[in-house]
Amino acid sequence: MSVAESTLTRDLQRVFDAQRKNAVNVALTNADERAEKLKVLLDYLMAHLPDVEKAMYDDFRKPAVEVLLGEVYTITSEIKFARKNLKNWMKPQRVPTPLGMIGTSNYIKHEPKGNVLIISPWNYPLALAIKPLISAIAAGNVAMLKPSELTPHTSRFLKKMINDLFAEEEVTVFEGDAEVATELLKLPFNHIFFTGAPTIGKIVMRAAADHLASVTLELGGKSPNIIDETADIQKAAEMTAWSKGLNNGQTCIAVDYVMIHASKKDEFITSYRAALQKMYSEGAEKSDSYARIVNNRHFNRLKGYLDDAIAKGASVVVGGKTLAEQNYVEPTLLTNVGDEMKIMQDEIFGPLLPVLTYQNKEEVIAYVNGKEKPLALYIHSTDSKNIDYFLNNTTAGDTVINDVMIQFGNAELPFGGVNNSGIGKSNGYFGFQEFSNLRGVSKRQFGTMKFLYPPYTANVRKIMDLFVKYF
Repeated sequence: MSVAESTLTRDLQRVFDAQRKNAVNVALTNADERAEKLKVLLDYLMAHLPDVEKAMYDDFRKPAVEVLLGEVYTITSEIKFARKNLKNWMKPQRVPTPLGMIGTSNYIKHEPKGNVLIISPWNYPLALAIKPLISAIAAGNVAMLKPSELTPHTSRFLKKMINDLFAEEEVTVFEGDAEVATELLKLPFNHIFFTGAPTIGKIVMRAAADHLASVTLELGGKSPNIIDETADIQKAAEMTAWSKGLNNGQTCIAVDYVMIHASKKDEFITSYRAALQKMYSEGAEKSDSYARIVNNRHFNRLKGYLDDAIAKGASVVVGGKTLAEQNYVEPTLLTNVGDEMKIMQDEIFGPLLPVLTYQNKEEVIAYVNGKEKPLALYIHSTDSKNIDYFLNNTTAGDTVINDVMIQFGNAELPFGGVNNSGIGKSNGYFGFQEFSNLRGVSKRQFGTMKFLYPPYTANVRKIMDLFVKYF
């Protein structure tokens, strides 16, 4: 182990130990005290909006409106929702007493899990770090955050904000690359919240298993957009184009591919092209409303998908331009795609959109269910029977009907994947639960179970026969 590695290990252990010691105190905070911490976080963010916007522009030219929509509003709405509901969330949750447990009262106590680790990604570098932190604070935990090194300006802002607002033994940020994450994962956290790719999610889960730590994994995958012959094609195309343009398509719940009824393919292409023209006028390259790919490595990955698809017979019907010096990838629509192409094997995470066609509903179900379960599934249709068919015969983390990506902003809905696209849920009360231990409590008010104690006489057996039969 090098000197630098040794220093890092000691520093992480020191902070972890301090947080573990302090976790007992933080766990005893009441709803008002936790709500005040969230308010301080909210006030700081609102007072430093220009700094947030500049940091994200410097990282990958994210437009200011997209910073407000995808980053700031995501945080502010979550804080307001948590502060409004926190007292109710923290109340003991009474549960019914079955006849066999007569004489007892029963309830669920939400207690904090304790020491938690949050590892956040680069695509929404502030929101996807702070949103789980809101839930962690609401549930009464101490936390260590590890933001992405790919967005250094935002990570720097995040570290300053946390340092300004919290004592190190309650919440702290460690910047750095995969080495830092690896060292953090060696520590015996009570819960780990990770957002990122499924391949890294598996590494996190293996590390958590060493300490039997619970995990929340918000991953991703290939989220389909099913468009049937009854859909409003213009609206579906506009919504899909927005999904692929927002943050340059670097969104885990962005549409990854379209499955459209063959009779509507040409109309969709025409409408998609028109939607891009309306959004980006003379072209996305010149638009101040269009971000860039985060770095050259991811640019080359996307260009590789595009080149591979074209080489294997795909047709570019919209867009296709790339500029390496800007990490620029134009909004692009491809047809004639097949599963042998890399673009149909990996999550795209960029503004490239494959379009597949189908003739009957059964084809859609067979194709979607033949892949890993997606984080999101979108359905565009005006036929309630078709909607029910697609909904009931598929599985996904979340589903949106006749829109896209709105599920993440609804704090009343659980957000998260299933299997390869994620484990656990976030948003509102579901996030609060994720960072809580649901502790069952039974209190004997009167009576006893003494009549069932040994020796097991014939009378005891008769009583148990009655219990088994009637209770």
